[in-house]
Amino acid sequence: MSRGRWRTWAALLLPVIALVALLAAASVRRDRALAIGAALARGDTPPVPAVVLRALPAGQSPSSPGEVALRSLRGHPVVLNFWASWCAPCRAETPLLERLARDYEARGLLVVGVDTQDLEAPARAFLGQYGVTYLNLRDPDGGVGRLFGTTGVPETFFIDAAGRIQGKFPGEQLDPAIWRRAADALLAGRRPVP
Repeated sequence: MSRGRWRTWAALLLPVIALVALLAAASVRRDRALAIGAALARGDTPPVPAVVLRALPAGQSPSSPGEVALRSLRGHPVVLNFWASWCAPCRAETPLLERLARDYEARGLLVVGVDTQDLEAPARAFLGQYGVTYLNLRDPDGGVGRLFGTTGVPETFFIDAAGRIQGKFPGEQLDPAIWRRAADALLAGRRPVP
């Protein structure tokens, strides 16, 4: 094959190869995002993804506890709630989570919020408005939410002390009794169910 023909074929094939590579990468990311939900549906308990997020200072406090690796929370059962300041159902759910955090703190349960796809100033104002005292982390671009396979906010994951995801609430939950049952189940080593 002549050099001119080779260049023509290369010029035609290179964009096709690049497109195939991009589609393959997108498919892998989508499959990873769906993996947690699919594993839970099968009855499996997938591990918490190895991610580090910046802590969000509450209210108007300028200080922040720095960065937090989700895996560093092992040793405690964790209620991990994805939320955003612009989310109307989150406004109704946040006081229930604050109550849960206070009522179960002595038993070792951690409630952790993940502010996702949100601006920091409104998120801090939201935490101040609702008197949130539990740890909150930032996921400004929604990447961690996608890694967990969230489909919107609010969405809550229940993680055991070994760092395995035991279950989730795929939307808002406004019944305090259901939150208590889920927390009790998590502390007892059972799968929380909505």
